[in-house]
Amino acid sequence: MKKEQMTVQEIYGDASGTMAKAYLTDCTYPWEILPRIGKIILELGAALPEEEYERIGENIWIHKSVQMAATATVKGPAIIGEGTEIRPGAFIRGNVLVGKGAVVGNSTELKNVILFDGVQVPHYNYVGDSVLGYKSHMGAASLTSNVKSDKKLVKVHAEDGDIETGLKKFGAMLGDFVEVGCGSVLNPGTVVGSHSNIYPLSSVRGGVNPNSIYKREGVIVEKEER
Repeated sequence: MKKEQMTVQEIYGDASGTMAKAYLTDCTYPWEILPRIGKIILELGAALPEEEYERIGENIWIHKSVQMAATATVKGPAIIGEGTEIRPGAFIRGNVLVGKGAVVGNSTELKNVILFDGVQVPHYNYVGDSVLGYKSHMGAASLTSNVKSDKKLVKVHAEDGDIETGLKKFGAMLGDFVEVGCGSVLNPGTVVGSHSNIYPLSSVRGGVNPNSIYKREGVIVEKEER
């Protein structure tokens, strides 16, 4: 995956599947939005219609149609969009924007993320410092690793060179309709193009081209047209 394939335009198109569209399309690379998520949520939340969203405390907005388990925990700033389901034991740690019709599953933890509309993180997932595109799905126990073991700043490894992000915490950027197999780990700085699939039990780093199947490190094949 080359640098030019990792831009917001290439990964998310017009970003119409998130209320953070204007902020995201203002970035060159999608990870540039990560340090701003909390502030963006506060700005968006202040403009949400009171007849549709319940405001809890100073900085949590939950759409009145949301199904939320009594054992879920939500810390602000956070926005939970229309028709979303928050299942038992979910932990939303703050700086979290969840789109319409999403599923945040049992024992799933979210921190500093944007989930586009229709995203599913339904079973034992950890998603931190990441952006998940429209209707992307993370299989059971798949997670993002958002800090390098040596604690150095994260670089994105493209085919035509590394991109310095300046970020210590950066999980993954998933394009629209990405499917991540069960038990997979997306290492810091992972970028997956739209309509791609990650095999179960994979350890992924760097970039995965759109419309691809990631089988294992060094074995990424293009999907066949049907």
